Amino acid sequence: MQSVNEAAFPWLSLLIVVAVLAALALWLVRPLRKMALPFGLAVSLAILVVFLTAVTTGFDIGSAEYQLAETYSWIPQLGVSLAWGINGIGVVMIGLATFLVPVVLLASGNEFRGENENRVAGYVGWILFLEAIMIGIFASRDIFLFYVLFELMILPMYFLIGRYGGEKRHRAAIKFVIYSLVGGLIMLVGVIALMVASPLPEGGLLVENISGALAVSDTAQMWIFLSFFIGFAIKAPMFPLHTWLPDTTEQAPAGTSTLLVGVLDKIGTYGMIAFCVPFFPDAAQRAATPIMILAVISILWGGFMAITSQHLMRLIAYTSVSHFGFMVLGIFSGSSVAMTGAILYMVAHGVATGALFLTVGSLRRRGSSYMISDYGGWQRVTPLIAGVFLVAGLASIALPGLSGFIPEYLILIGTYSVNVPLATIAVFGVILAAVYILWPYQRVFTGPRPSIEVNDMDGAEKTVSAVLIAAMLFLGLGPAPVIDTITPAAEMTTVYLSEEISADAKAPQETNTRETVAAAPAHVDGTGSIAWSAATAEGSMK
Repeated sequence: MQSVNEAAFPWLSLLIVVAVLAALALWLVRPLRKMALPFGLAVSLAILVVFLTAVTTGFDIGSAEYQLAETYSWIPQLGVSLAWGINGIGVVMIGLATFLVPVVLLASGNEFRGENENRVAGYVGWILFLEAIMIGIFASRDIFLFYVLFELMILPMYFLIGRYGGEKRHRAAIKFVIYSLVGGLIMLVGVIALMVASPLPEGGLLVENISGALAVSDTAQMWIFLSFFIGFAIKAPMFPLHTWLPDTTEQAPAGTSTLLVGVLDKIGTYGMIAFCVPFFPDAAQRAATPIMILAVISILWGGFMAITSQHLMRLIAYTSVSHFGFMVLGIFSGSSVAMTGAILYMVAHGVATGALFLTVGSLRRRGSSYMISDYGGWQRVTPLIAGVFLVAGLASIALPGLSGFIPEYLILIGTYSVNVPLATIAVFGVILAAVYILWPYQRVFTGPRPSIEVNDMDGAEKTVSAVLIAAMLFLGLGPAPVIDTITPAAEMTTVYLSEEISADAKAPQETNTRETVAAAPAHVDGTGSIAWSAATAEGSMK
């Protein structure tokens, strides 16, 4: 059972309410529609500032417990509460969401230039409503509340794809809805099973009460685990449940794809960490090897499909299938180093892939196409777009010094310590990454100068690119604050994958984790920051 630190001020409720009220204001207050983008940008920046204020003033990064917690009775007959709270994983995921939303809104100014004000206001309103749901999902401490928000997320995404996407947007939106509903219904079976298959501990469906305390047979635990895992694997997206993603990103606006792949799909990996492992530790341990095999298949399949893709948005989607394979590999490896790497990868991937989507969106506005064959030599006419694409691509393939390197390194060395064959095969995914990023770059941006004359990046695009590149450099060169934040929760979660969930079994697991993490910084940044984080995590677990 995990501990909880109640908040002195309802910060998380404030963030959610502000985002929802701002969305409603855009839809209902007609004068606001004329300034929808500036209004949405101001609100999203305010949410980011408030969240950072809450974390810096009220969150202890050395603790693995849920903090800034709020608990309100909702459906007491079912043991359901309106309960918010975040640990280190929630901090970085909400941080990623609140960081990317203003970036997307700033980038959307060009995408909706000249559009009807009602249409623009609708788009910004759905983005803000989606932000409220994302914050709520990553802050949910009640599993039923999480499920409600998990399903509610479908609503804004349906409109963001179906109303603002490409020619086949309706088909893509319906496919997204079908896959999401199927995954949600499968997970609902597990939620109901949690409520009826075992006497729930005092506190009902609160995450901290269920973790490590579920009293059901091994068979029942496995079935409930699978119901949760399949729902999250669809969202992640893992092979072979990934087919909805390329179709969706092909039709969705670049900003929508950024939030979908950069943040929303992380709900899948977040759910595996926050629910699958601590709720069903025995089942997670027994299923770990098959899941890791599927993760490696995802790494390779996504890489090969990205190489063969001729559509830039589909290409980025398939690269994400490969990247999510790395994340899932780290989550179920049983190594706290790999778990830390997986969580860090969730953040790094969101930034780098967001930059790729937005840069490709800038390219399409000038070239009117996403097809690689329609380009060539564009570095000569749009050198800034070419440069940002290259930097984001290099971050995606884990170039040292950029955001993808440290998390991928941690995942591989952590997995290598427990499963050499799978870690070795996963390395081939790194090789594929170099091909699926550099080959499209060569075909799109190098070669003779094209006859077309277009402008390079404008002020808003330069600002967006500068912010994203700065984030990639921060995560590549100085990620210690992020690692320090996530390590206690990562180590706490990894303990549940030990052979026996008991005090006697946890001690050696913690020791091995600390020894492994302490060895990693010498190869990562030489600062010893990860080792320090592990030491602070030790105290939070006692």
